[in-house]
Amino acid sequence: MGEGTIIIHDDEHWMRHALREAEAAFAADEVPIGAVIVAQDRIIARGHNLTERLNDVTAHAEMQAITAAAENLGGKYLKDCTLYVTLEPCVMCAGALAWGQVGRIVFGAFDEKAGYRRVGGMLLHPRTQVTGGILEPACADLMKAFFRKKRSLK
Repeated sequence: MGEGTIIIHDDEHWMRHALREAEAAFAADEVPIGAVIVAQDRIIARGHNLTERLNDVTAHAEMQAITAAAENLGGKYLKDCTLYVTLEPCVMCAGALAWGQVGRIVFGAFDEKAGYRRVGGMLLHPRTQVTGGILEPACADLMKAFFRKKRSLK
């Protein structure tokens, strides 16, 4: 590819990177949720759940990625960024994404019990675009495998 060539990846490509983060969480015995934040067709931040390791209920994958992206960009607003996350964000993360004014959210599996949609999309910034269900089977299967493993250990 020549100098100045621009490569535009699709949502599945970036979600595979988020899935790798979720797999790292699984390997660390964390709930397997992973996230990446993309700007200008490159990953500027990564994160996965660290709630057990940090003993911190706010250490969700999205929160880790938001903090890393803001540091990378040198500013708190993520207007020109897309968050890819393997599970629909919870209410807490949706609020943080609204404050960060993230431009787009793409998630894998839907979360009917704890996802932000159960209280309504008004939690997000009005300009944020949302796409759900990208690589949903792979994202959901990883979560199911994690909780099956947890139940078998009891």
